[in-house]
Amino acid sequence: MNMNIDVMLLVLIILGALWTVMGRSLLKATIALAVTSALVSLVIFRLNSPLAAVFELSVCAGLITAIFVSAISMMRPLTHQEVLAISKARVKRYRYLPVVLVIIGIALILMKARQDFMIMPPPPFSTDVRSLLWNLRRLDLIGQVVILIAGALGIVILFEEKKQNDK
Repeated sequence: MNMNIDVMLLVLIILGALWTVMGRSLLKATIALAVTSALVSLVIFRLNSPLAAVFELSVCAGLITAIFVSAISMMRPLTHQEVLAISKARVKRYRYLPVVLVIIGIALILMKARQDFMIMPPPPFSTDVRSLLWNLRRLDLIGQVVILIAGALGIVILFEEKKQNDK
C-alpha cells in the first residue's frame, strides 16, 4: 500500500514537473511548480523529515510561487502569436525531456535504487537544531539548497528568454 502511494506521488511529481516545463503560460507553469513543490513536500514528509517538508512547503511552494507571480505581474503581457512562438520553441527545446525521464526511471529501477532510499526510522528526539540539521538531515538540507539553486537558475532562464524575445 505504501509503495503504491510512493509510486503515485512520484508519477504526479513527474507530471507536475513536465507541466511546469512544457506549459504555455508562465502563470500556469508557476502554479504547476507550486503543485509539484507541494507534492515533493508530501514525499519528504513521508520520509520522516517533517522539518524539511515544512520548509519545502513554505518556501518552495509558497514564497517562491509568490515571487514568481509578482515577477510575472510586472511583465508586459504577450500576444497570442508570441505565446505560440515561445511555446513552440519551448516544446522543441524540451522534447527529449520525457524520454530522458523515462530512461532515468528505468535505470533507477534496474539499479534497485529503492534499497538506497528506504524509509529510515525516526531519529531520537534532539533539541539541538544544529545537530539535527547537520548530522541527521544533511541530505535534506543539501536537497533544499539544490532546489533553491534550481529555482534561481529558472528565474535567470526566464529573464534571458524575455530579453531574447524583446530583441
